[in-house]
Amino acid sequence: MENLPIIQPEPLFSEAEQAAVYRAIFTRRDVRGEFKPDPVPDEMLARILRAAHHAPSVGFMQPWNFLLVQSPEKRQQVHDLFKAANREASELFDGEKRELYGKLKLEGILNAPVNLCVTCDRERSGPVVLGRTHDLSMDLYSSVCAVQNLWLAARAEGVGVGWVSIFDKMKLKELLGLPGPVVPVAYLCIGYTTHFYEHPELQNLGWRKRMPLDELVCVDHWDNGDKTEIEALLQLLRNEN
Repeated sequence: MENLPIIQPEPLFSEAEQAAVYRAIFTRRDVRGEFKPDPVPDEMLARILRAAHHAPSVGFMQPWNFLLVQSPEKRQQVHDLFKAANREASELFDGEKRELYGKLKLEGILNAPVNLCVTCDRERSGPVVLGRTHDLSMDLYSSVCAVQNLWLAARAEGVGVGWVSIFDKMKLKELLGLPGPVVPVAYLCIGYTTHFYEHPELQNLGWRKRMPLDELVCVDHWDNGDKTEIEALLQLLRNEN
């Protein structure tokens, strides 16, 4: 262990570098139908995929694969799966919510230059994996970390990403020919966008508001009402809401 190559914690990220990281986080948006037809250059797509591949994974299992969906025929089949699931989803809402849901643009499958399915191979590292011994979902969580890395890298490149989650997962798995232990984690639409909203679109439309962060922080126990010891921290969190 003593001879392993290391990176020193110094020098720290500069203020400009820190600001760039936070800017990518705070301006990341779920882009749905607002894609331009301009192709995403291979060099840029390679950088974005490399960022995804450098995500953290429990036990260094790296359970992800990246399946590009390119043919118009296959995309149309994926879109048909979405439409069927979307009709079912609409029935789950009542009143104004259902009316608003019907107006939402929830995917860019047919017009985004890149369609990408991020998968998780649940047997990649064998039956016993370091860090997964007591929570078998850690491979799925690791795959989601790859999605987040990809999303932030894309935002830094000025490229939009939309996560299409309204599918019958087993039908999508069958359509894409995923083998037994491999499951779809995220179906992403990727491309240059006409705009990024200042705030999340669903917040703008009144679907939900961002929850106050200070109300989501607990101390030692879920229902511990005494937060006097972290009042200074909570005040900072209130100021950022």
